Amino acid sequence: MKTRLDNLKAGLTLVELLVLIAVLAILAGFLLPSLSRSTRHAPRITCVNNLKQVGLSFQIYAGDNRDHYPTDLSTSDQPVVNELTPVFQYLQSLSNELGAVKVVICPSDEKRKVADDFSTLRDANISYFVGLDANENSPTSVLSGDRNIENGIRPDHGVLRLTTNQNIRFTKDIHKNQGNISFCDGSVQQVTSAQLRQEIIRNFPFATNRIKLP
Repeated sequence: MKTRLDNLKAGLTLVELLVLIAVLAILAGFLLPSLSRSTRHAPRITCVNNLKQVGLSFQIYAGDNRDHYPTDLSTSDQPVVNELTPVFQYLQSLSNELGAVKVVICPSDEKRKVADDFSTLRDANISYFVGLDANENSPTSVLSGDRNIENGIRPDHGVLRLTTNQNIRFTKDIHKNQGNISFCDGSVQQVTSAQLRQEIIRNFPFATNRIKLP
């Protein structure tokens, strides 16, 4: 004759097993969307951290070079920017501060490949533009950001001139009509195209802001 203890040892009944499966299915329904969102957001967070490192590298460089960024070719302490200089040369100047060459690549940028090292770095290995008018004394001036930015005008030798009356926006590449912008105060903002026009561009310290695209 089976005792109660023997029944417990027999394992789960069919009803109990079905209930357990239903509970697990409900939990999966709650957890999977969260995991999916985390997976989608991870490259964006890495991109933000990359731009923070790029911004810090610019600041360290300026601290060692009389408040001049590598974009400044100073003549008698007056910054003179050469618009023809490719982005990779500016970032090669920051190699000691950047540390790892992969920092200049956004993980969502499928069209760019990480360089082997800084000596082989070219614009095809870079995801971020450089602000040619970035100024150590103007905290809200744009220092760097995602390269998927446009204003409806073809860049002149890779230089895009941004003004408040333009339809400036991020393209669908990289972050799907969104992007990250790094400022001279060390901050990085994640913005949509609308926020870029309504908040960022309107607060630029200069009437025209030049960025050099890689």
